[in-house]
Amino acid sequence: MTLCNKPSIRILQVVGGMNRAGTETWLMHILRQINRDRFQIDFLVHTTEPCHYDHEIRTLGSKIIVCPHPHSQPWKYGHNFKQILKKHKPYDVIHSHGHHFSGYVLRLAHQIGVPVRIAHSHFDSSSVEAKTSLKRKLYLGLMKRWISQYATVGLGCSRNAAADLFGMKWENDSRWQLLYCGIDLAPFRNTFDSDAVRAELGIPADAFVLGHVGRFDAAKNHLFLLDIASEIAKREPKMRLLLVGDGKLRPEIEQKVVQIGLADHVIFAGVRSDVPRLMLGAMDLLIFPSLYEGLGLVLVEAQAAGLSCILSNVIPQEADVVKPLMHRISLLKPASTWADAVMETKQDTAKINQLEAFKTVENSLFNIQRGARELELLYMEQLNYLSVLQKSLIVT
Repeated sequence: MTLCNKPSIRILQVVGGMNRAGTETWLMHILRQINRDRFQIDFLVHTTEPCHYDHEIRTLGSKIIVCPHPHSQPWKYGHNFKQILKKHKPYDVIHSHGHHFSGYVLRLAHQIGVPVRIAHSHFDSSSVEAKTSLKRKLYLGLMKRWISQYATVGLGCSRNAAADLFGMKWENDSRWQLLYCGIDLAPFRNTFDSDAVRAELGIPADAFVLGHVGRFDAAKNHLFLLDIASEIAKREPKMRLLLVGDGKLRPEIEQKVVQIGLADHVIFAGVRSDVPRLMLGAMDLLIFPSLYEGLGLVLVEAQAAGLSCILSNVIPQEADVVKPLMHRISLLKPASTWADAVMETKQDTAKINQLEAFKTVENSLFNIQRGARELELLYMEQLNYLSVLQKSLIVT
């Protein structure tokens, strides 16, 4: 490859590991969509374990660079991080997705001389962090101070997510911006044989299927989801709950399924690469009682599939792209109230059809093609601004 053909902008995405989750899947959409002749994107990960997207990342010409994160020895991480950047330099952009930990990452990037340093907030954990220990609060305060000091740009996937990381007055600082993480809409143009998809999963063709997509993590509120499913089963014996995802809490969830007598009603599908197919071919409705979310891209996918969504009212309003499909309920309401809402939605025949819903999402800010172009412009504008600034300093 000749020098003129090399990508002119080198970007290092800093993320825990490239498994199938909301942020990581969005990053893969960006990698597939972005102009890879113009942008070279690599990934610095904090795990030595192989991840779901590793092979595709390498196939697309990107590197996966491992920098283990020893929580008890942050100075060791700092040494390793600097050594990695010196070895693989130069990077024009460090784009960190570690939420509060981004403060440390961007401080290190500043010390090593990376010109564009981006902190990206993908969720709002303020309600949980407010109840944490004094030690944790001191850590959060330091990280937010470092983000404010060392970030050249801050991105939020929603207004709530931006406020969580950049402060309630984030709009007063031009560095802090919104970037809605888009989805790849191509799979939602397909049609699938519902009976065949359900049969593959062991679901009866005439079942009423509730879907949930998300890692088995406390924030996703699976235990309450099971309480809701139990209430629905009393009203609709043909109910099935399709759980897509994996995580550390899965054994606890599996145990509770047995304890409350739902073993014949719950399907654990694991991590899947065909979520649009499952939404279009197996699910009748999506239920999403999360304790907190940055936005909840799964909800945007569900709307593209034309699914009604029963969701908690703490999820940012920006997620409501196809408003007739969105039904919000307070987490303070009992499982029976949620079950009532599900059954009422099941009987509602006036909802928008899938094609109309798809078109609405396609024309929204959540189309990945639009999002990829916005991110390309952001990277270029930041580097052009710094170049002009440096030239002006030389002149003066």
